[in-house]
Amino acid sequence: MRSSELLRSAPDVADHEVKRLLVTATGRHWTDLILGVELDEDEIDRFNEFLGRRRSGEPLQYIEGTASFGPIEVTVDPRVLIPRPETEQLFELACDAVDSPNVIVDLCTGSGNLASALKATFPSASVYATELSADAVDVARANARRAGLDVTVLHGDLFEPLPDHLAGRVDLIVSNPPYIAEHELESLPADVRDHEPTAALIAGPAGDEILKRIAADAPAWLKPDGVVACEISEFHGPAVAGHFSSLGGEVRTDLSGKERFVIGSRRGRL
Repeated sequence: MRSSELLRSAPDVADHEVKRLLVTATGRHWTDLILGVELDEDEIDRFNEFLGRRRSGEPLQYIEGTASFGPIEVTVDPRVLIPRPETEQLFELACDAVDSPNVIVDLCTGSGNLASALKATFPSASVYATELSADAVDVARANARRAGLDVTVLHGDLFEPLPDHLAGRVDLIVSNPPYIAEHELESLPADVRDHEPTAALIAGPAGDEILKRIAADAPAWLKPDGVVACEISEFHGPAVAGHFSSLGGEVRTDLSGKERFVIGSRRGRL
């Protein structure tokens, strides 16, 4: 069967997704596939397997096994969340807020996308990442290693696994923590609710519990001019700004105008 036939074989799946699935299944360059090359049985079987997984609701990035994020590409699978455009905007916000940082900490690192992207952007910085999930720690370490980046990934809860000598020395703290309330789980899109790790999504009954803990503990780790920047729920802006009030916490909007970030500093509003 020729590749051009397979490209027309799934009208129920978005065209761009069918193209990406075929590239993933065959390992061939897109320009070859669009010309209608002959595919072997293994390539066809893999494509049909991937197509079935996508039809069942599995996220495309899990099937492909990778996701682009800022200057890097990371491996993703059901052990970690898929990096999203909002988190890439958090990365850009954090980069704009600091100049030549020496120490960076990424809390709730997941796949390590933020930590590795920041290390790639600020190669002279010492970058530490913490993560409560042992499975996610494995993914984050593998992603940093694959990219040739020296990121220290530590297993533990928020600031707890960081070495004591970092207290008062951190230039930048970033986090995309769990921030969804328990009652909101069922309202999430099915591909998120049914396939991505629940522990990386749900923070507690209110949804802002982990952000509140970060706000309380961040001042002890930041330098006098250190910056903290976190992704938040669009429904928690005022509450989170209050949590970060001692750091001059300011809520920022994403590209669609939703309140999705909080940023603050020991020196006050940025």
